Amino acid sequence: MTSISSDLSAADRTQVAEAVYALGATVVRRIPRDMSLTAISTMATLDRTGPRRTTDLAAAQGVAQPSMTSLVNNLEKSGYVERRADPSDGRAALVALTRAGERALGERRRLGTESMAELVDQLSPEEAAQLVAAMPLLRRLRQLDEEQRDQG
Repeated sequence: MTSISSDLSAADRTQVAEAVYALGATVVRRIPRDMSLTAISTMATLDRTGPRRTTDLAAAQGVAQPSMTSLVNNLEKSGYVERRADPSDGRAALVALTRAGERALGERRRLGTESMAELVDQLSPEEAAQLVAAMPLLRRLRQLDEEQRDQG
C-alpha cells in the first residue's frame, strides 16, 4: 500500500494516528455497554452491506464461525436480526437486520453523537471552527476504512 501522505513525518503520522485512535476509543467509552462491540459491529455491517452469511460475518468481524453463530443466535433472540433463505443457495441462510435492529443501532448512534456533541460544545469557537474545517478529512478517513472493509 502506498502512502499519499508521504510528506508527513513519521512522528506527525504517529501523533495523528494516536489522536484519531484515542478519539475512537472515547466514542466507544461514552456509549452504553449493554451489547458487545462485536455485536454492534456485526449489526453495523449488516446495516451497511445488507444480509450476509454467518461465515461472511465471522470473517468480517475476525471471529471464529462458531462464535459468530452464537452471537447471531443471541441477536436473533433479541429480535435484532433474522435468518432468511439465501436466494442463491437454498441450503444456506442469510442474516439480516430487522427493523428492531435498525432502531437499536440508530439509537446507539444517536446516543454516541449526543455524547460527543457534549464534548464539542466545550470547545472554544476557534477550536470548533478548526474541527469543522477538518470534517472533509474525517469523512475521508471513514470512507477509506469502508473501502478496505469492502475489499476484505
